[in-house]
Amino acid sequence: MNRGFRFFEVIVTNKGKVPQDINNRKRRKQYTMTNIESGKEFVYQIYESCLRHKESQAFCVDDTFYTYEQLAARVAAIRSVICKEPEKNIGLVANDDIDTYASILALWMEGKCYVPLHPLQPLARCVDIIEQVGITVILDSSKNTRYDHQKVIHTASLPETGALAPPTGNLDKEALAYILFTSGSTGRPKGVPISFGNLKAFIHSFHTLGFQLGEDDRCLQMFDLTFDLSVGSYLLPLLHGSCLYTVKPGKVKWQEAFRLLDEYQLTSVLMVPSVIHYLVPYLDELEASQLRYSLFCGEALDAKETALWQQAVPNAEVWNVYGPTEDTIYCTAYRVPQTGIKECNGIVSIGKPMQEVHTLIVTPGLKETPKGEKGELCLAGRQLTPGYWNNDAKNEEAFFRYNGEQWYLTGDICAQDEDGDLLYYGRKDSQVKIQGYRIELCEIEYVARRFYKDKVAVVAVPVKDAYDNTVIALAVETEDDTSNDQLINMLKQYLPSYMVPSSVMCMPQFPQNANNKIDRKTIKQLIEQ
Repeated sequence: MNRGFRFFEVIVTNKGKVPQDINNRKRRKQYTMTNIESGKEFVYQIYESCLRHKESQAFCVDDTFYTYEQLAARVAAIRSVICKEPEKNIGLVANDDIDTYASILALWMEGKCYVPLHPLQPLARCVDIIEQVGITVILDSSKNTRYDHQKVIHTASLPETGALAPPTGNLDKEALAYILFTSGSTGRPKGVPISFGNLKAFIHSFHTLGFQLGEDDRCLQMFDLTFDLSVGSYLLPLLHGSCLYTVKPGKVKWQEAFRLLDEYQLTSVLMVPSVIHYLVPYLDELEASQLRYSLFCGEALDAKETALWQQAVPNAEVWNVYGPTEDTIYCTAYRVPQTGIKECNGIVSIGKPMQEVHTLIVTPGLKETPKGEKGELCLAGRQLTPGYWNNDAKNEEAFFRYNGEQWYLTGDICAQDEDGDLLYYGRKDSQVKIQGYRIELCEIEYVARRFYKDKVAVVAVPVKDAYDNTVIALAVETEDDTSNDQLINMLKQYLPSYMVPSSVMCMPQFPQNANNKIDRKTIKQLIEQ
């Protein structure tokens, strides 16, 4: 039998069981800022972590556990092949298995960049990404690859090659670590390159907040590898010898998050806020006294649902973090207090900029706003991408120079309070004009949620009526449409006439996009049918 397959025969499979040492509260090995700034690149720290924690669990994938020693063996096997490839930017089929994660580490240890290709997205979209970057080599752990026109390295069949060697040479901080593709306004995905320097800055920012992970931590990784929150979910635990519990693409994310949190007594989780909404009916069943860190990112965090979540996880620090892909994972942070949560229109504050981040709020004419006044949030600092991949037109639109720095226009409307915390008002593109009035859709949603006592999700979208006038339609996540008239009457009590929705559409469950966010675009299409 090929040695490449023998590796999988010796893996311990604990289906539905927690490792024996999971409740042993051994001394937590904490790595502080001193270690991060010791001069060693974070890729070298991952290498050291694989050696230091070799007997500890590194991954739990589909209820199968893999140690750091087994992870290191796969990294070494993949490095033995990719080190011969001259290309820097390598395609990676983003499967949920040990070889895919090992491929990321192998590429980084060789100073290369990965470009994730989603296994469930249309092939045409993935091919477009390949063409934009000029990818000629793809790493794929699938049994059968979808790619016929590139060199494909089948990572799952590579034989083991011995001990893991240190990373190759000194990593250039300007070299790219990954390129993620996000939806583009033109309909074509746009690439966001993130450098090793950007990632190092993020790690520094994270540790400055006071988070401390160790080898007895059990961390959730619920995101597809094409979504940047996945990087924060796997990178930080691997630096500290923690164990990662992953969720496969295509699974119902909130259900898996609940199962893993409950079954494996996770201690640190990063989730999108919509997970809380779906978990609210089940919070009484959740036993999560061991949870230490609970972070939310990716969309607006509802204040009342957050308070319910805090009651369910009494020993956890709850944080609302914010950041676009362009500013490396997340870049502002707000630790949510037990009482007196800062919020605006029911949305939790996104807090203050992290250590390596600068923020600025500007008017449409790019003039800095006074404190307390709303404007578009802009970002600068060491976490900021060098710019979109081969897209000069988009770069000119999204970036500008100010006080000698490059700044990114986020499209998010914020205001800074007297304490320096950022209050979030919604997306710039969620602003619509009706009868000459500017309308924040999140304000309509806030009032509508009050009708349902904050137990039902609502989405307000601008649509065209029969006369091509812009009006507001409201989608409600419920099967009961008998209260629509009462809802409209209540909205009329709190909103001016031009903000009252012209129609209400009830849906049993809102559609979600690949990143597990409420898919507003699809909701709008359903309403306009």
